[in-house]
Amino acid sequence: MSGFLVLLVIILAIAAFVYRDRIRNRFFPGPGKNYTIDDRFNSEKREREKEIDRLLGKMGRNGIKDLSAKDRKRLDELSKK
Repeated sequence: MSGFLVLLVIILAIAAFVYRDRIRNRFFPGPGKNYTIDDRFNSEKREREKEIDRLLGKMGRNGIKDLSAKDRKRLDELSKK
């Protein structure tokens, strides 16, 4: 009977090792996985605002002609959201 218990413990240890990533993600989710819809929206909004501020700052220093075509297109896309 004790040999069966030892074998069972060994099998459980191997299974835990093989499935360690699934176990870790199930019980200890990484950052950002527990965000609510509002948290995700606000995070994306902050990122958009940072990019807009960067582009407007670049434009404010040297005028709109300093922006590349790619930057102008990105600024237009971000301003429509």
